[in-house]
Amino acid sequence: QVQLVESGGGLVQAGGSLRLSCAASGRTLSRYPLGWFRQAPGKEREFVAAISWSGGSTYYADSVKGRFTISRDNAKNTVYLQMNSLNAEDTAVYFCAVSWGTGVKSQESEYAYWGQGTQVTVSS
Repeated sequence: QVQLVESGGGLVQAGGSLRLSCAASGRTLSRYPLGWFRQAPGKEREFVAAISWSGGSTYYADSVKGRFTISRDNAKNTVYLQMNSLNAEDTAVYFCAVSWGTGVKSQESEYAYWGQGTQVTVSS
């Protein structure tokens, strides 16, 4: 059974930065794509960023492109999301997930296991 645990969320002022981490246990994820999604209050969960197993390919939602960076450390079985220039619209619960496919994945249905999420609140 795979377990994903997010950390690094919190309260930050607009324009600030946060770095989210997602540590996996139960299975080595070094050969699988990983992704980040978020869900704002009253909205559906949406794609944020994805990364291939090697880290060589990444993909971002237009709303975060140029501000967020996804990376991974396969030796630590961990994926990261560096978030810069945060604004109020980035306020959400952020989830990491693993896909058993290949490449980079942007659809929820392509992901098999999810973490519990970490809250990010951006004050304006």
